[in-house]
Amino acid sequence: MSMFCYQCQEAAKNTGCTVKGACGKKDSTANLQDALVYVLKALAVYAETVESKGSLDNKYGRFVGQALFATITNANFDNDRIYKLIHAACDLRDELKELAGEEIAVEGGNWRPVSIEDAESVGAVNGVLSQANEDVRSLRELAIYGLKGISAYADHASVLGHEDPAIYSHMMACLASTTKDLSLDEMVAMVMKTGDTAVTTMALLDKANTEAYGNPEITEVNIGVGNKPGILISGHDLKDLKELLEQTKGTGVDVYTHSEMLPAHYYPEFKKYDNFVGNYGNAWWKQSTEFESFNGPILMTTNCITPVKDSYKDRMYTTGMAGYPELVHIEDAPAGQAKDFSAIIEQAKTCAAPTSIEEGKIVGGFAHAQVMALADKVVDAVKSGAIKRFVVMGGCDGRHKTRDYFTEVAEGLPEDSVILTAGCAKFRYNKLNLGDIGGIPRVLDAGQCNDSYSLAVIALKLKEVFELDDINDLPISFDIAWYEQKAATVLLALLALGVKGIRLGPTLPAFLSPNVVKVLVENFDIKPIGDAKADVEAMMAGA
Repeated sequence: MSMFCYQCQEAAKNTGCTVKGACGKKDSTANLQDALVYVLKALAVYAETVESKGSLDNKYGRFVGQALFATITNANFDNDRIYKLIHAACDLRDELKELAGEEIAVEGGNWRPVSIEDAESVGAVNGVLSQANEDVRSLRELAIYGLKGISAYADHASVLGHEDPAIYSHMMACLASTTKDLSLDEMVAMVMKTGDTAVTTMALLDKANTEAYGNPEITEVNIGVGNKPGILISGHDLKDLKELLEQTKGTGVDVYTHSEMLPAHYYPEFKKYDNFVGNYGNAWWKQSTEFESFNGPILMTTNCITPVKDSYKDRMYTTGMAGYPELVHIEDAPAGQAKDFSAIIEQAKTCAAPTSIEEGKIVGGFAHAQVMALADKVVDAVKSGAIKRFVVMGGCDGRHKTRDYFTEVAEGLPEDSVILTAGCAKFRYNKLNLGDIGGIPRVLDAGQCNDSYSLAVIALKLKEVFELDDINDLPISFDIAWYEQKAATVLLALLALGVKGIRLGPTLPAFLSPNVVKVLVENFDIKPIGDAKADVEAMMAGA
C-alpha cells in the first residue's frame, strides 16, 4: 500500500484507503499529513515538559491546533503548504527543546525533512499502522481524531480573540500520551478527557461567536438568487464572512453562503448587510455541480473541499487552514487587520449572476438561547403530549446512498416528534415540509456542526426544567450521522456529558477496533443505525 488512512466514514471498504483517499487526497498528501502529526507528537512531549516547569506560551498550542486542523478530511490538499507546516513544527519543537533544557528520547525529536520526498517517506513509515496492536492503535487514533475536531473549534475561537490555555494543555498531553506505553484504562481515560475538553472548547466557541455576532435568532433564509454577480462563501469561518461582507459593501456584488455557512444568516450582526442575499446549494459533497452553476468566485474558508474541477478552478480561493493545489490562497492578515479579499471582489464584478437552482426559504436559528426563549412553549407541548419525543439528528452529510436513511427517518417520524439538528446532516431533511407543532417547527436547526454544543445545552436545560437526575431520562433520542473528525469530537463530547444509547451511522468508524466498540457498547450503549422504520419505532419507544 502507498498510504493508509481511515479517519473518515468513507474509508475504502470501511477498512482504510490504501492507494488514494476517498476524499480525493493523493497518497503523497496523506503521508505528508502523517509526517506532520509525527513531528507534532514530539513537539507535544517537549511542551509537556516545559509546562511542568512553568507556563507555556499559547503560541505553541495555537500552532498545534492549526496544524491538526490542516489534516482534517477535505481541508488541505496542498502538499507544499503541508510541507511548510512540518518545518514550522520542527522549529517550534526545537524552541521547546531548548526551553526544556534536556534531550528527551522521543520519535521525531530530532528529525527534520531535507526534502518533500523525505517527509513523505517518514510519514509513510510512522503513520497509523506503525502501531501494531489494533486496540492501542484504535484508542490513540480516536483521541487524535477527537483532538482534530477540538483544534478546528479552538481555531475558530482563537481568531475571534478567545483562547483557553487548558484546551491547549490537553492537546499537548493527549498527543504526548500517544508516544507512551499506557494501559488500556489510561488510554480510555485520555479519550474521555478529550470528550470533556471538547465540551469546553465548543462552549468557548459559542461564547466567541455570540459575543461577536449576537445570539442566533429564528430566521427565514432565502434559497433563491438575485440578478447581481455574487461571491459564494463555504466552510465554517464566520470572521472571514464578516470581513468579506465589509469589503463588498457598495460594490454591487452580492454574497451567498454555501453548506455549513448557512447558519451565518441566523446571527443578528450579519443581517445589517443588504448584499447578504441568501444560501446557495446544499451539503458540501454537491459542490462540483453547484460551484459550476454559481458562476462567480468561491471562497473556501475551512474543510469540506472536494477535488476541484477545471470549470471553476480559476475562480475558487482558499484561506485559513484550507488549501488546494493551484488555487489562490488568501493569506492571514497582520494582527488587527482584515484579510484582503479585493482580488475575489474584482473577479466577481466580471462574472454573471448565479444560475437559479431552487427557490423559496428555509427556517433556522434554533440555538440554545432561542430555544430557551421558547422554553415555556416547549415544556407545555411536552407536558400536554403534543410533543412526545425529540430526536437529535446532527452531524455530517456524505455521498453514500446509505445516507438516505436519515431522510427516511425524518419522513417516518410521527407528527408528535421534533428533530434537533446541527451540521450539514440537516440538508437531508431541512427542506422537507414536515410542518410544526403548535407553532414549533418540527426541524429545529441550531447551526453548524460547530454549534452542536447548543444541542447539548438544550438537553441539559430540559433536564433541569423537568427536574430529572439523568439526561437519559429525557424524551430524547440521538441518531447521529458522522463523516469526519469534528463529528468524532461531538460524539466524545456527548459521551462525556453522559449521553447513552446513541445511534451512529451510516457505519461505525473503521478506526474502532472490535474491543473498543465493545467498551463503547457496554459503557454507553452505542449502536449502529439499522432499518429506518425499525429505528423510528425503537426511538419513539425510548429504546
